[in-house]
Amino acid sequence: MKRILCTLLCAAMILSVSFAFTACKKSNDKLVCGVTIFEPMNFKENGDWVGFDTEFARAVGAKLGMDVEFVEIQWSQKYLELESGAITCIWNGLTANTTETINDVEKNRSDWYDFSYSYMLNRQCVVVKADRVSEFLTVADLADKRVTAEAGSAGDSAAAQVIGEGGSFLGADSQISTFLEVMAGASDCAVVDYLLAEQLIGSGDYAGLAIAAIEFVGAETEVYAIGFKKGSALRDRVNAAILELEAEGKLREIAEKYKIAGSLKVDSSFKN
Repeated sequence: MKRILCTLLCAAMILSVSFAFTACKKSNDKLVCGVTIFEPMNFKENGDWVGFDTEFARAVGAKLGMDVEFVEIQWSQKYLELESGAITCIWNGLTANTTETINDVEKNRSDWYDFSYSYMLNRQCVVVKADRVSEFLTVADLADKRVTAEAGSAGDSAAAQVIGEGGSFLGADSQISTFLEVMAGASDCAVVDYLLAEQLIGSGDYAGLAIAAIEFVGAETEVYAIGFKKGSALRDRVNAAILELEAEGKLREIAEKYKIAGSLKVDSSFKN
């Protein structure tokens, strides 16, 4: 009886260790990317995630032998999602060279996150109703307007600097939501990523909107990078995969598919 009991206990211990190892291995082998609906970077077709960043992440995952999962998050909560371990990284057209306010403290994003090499150029633009485009010619025209941008985004930071005391700001839960605010008349304009606006504005559901001629003069050219938790060992492995994909021409192939090859620029000098 004792021999049988001992055998059962040993078997249970082996199974316990095996399950723990499997769970650990599964966690370490999965790249969980925090994303929002942001065409052409991450969006859905027939219920499946597609887009430049989506395919980019999968290509990196293949290089690293990691499964890739996409988790839709609230952009304003991205830092908390990353810190909690709910996601491995933020892979969603994340502007790296800007500031972000967390818990009422404003810092450079590089102080909050560890960034990969940058891979895409971007800038902020102003979206308005097409029949009002003549009202928005310079940054000064935003001073007394109702401006909306995605909360916690680069557009949020840009808008905060130009609306002045006579204007008002509405933080939206996504960049797409800002378009709806403008179309409904709740906001006069939206400050969003140009790569997104270029894809959508002036056609389909957004045919009544236009990109204003306003330029944020003196603003640094924005770059996209992948955001990791501070101290992440995965960042350097991802960087190595990025350089391989660039050398193979895979990144350009994906960028051409989504018609943003002109903005593709891998910069290995950009890092924390």
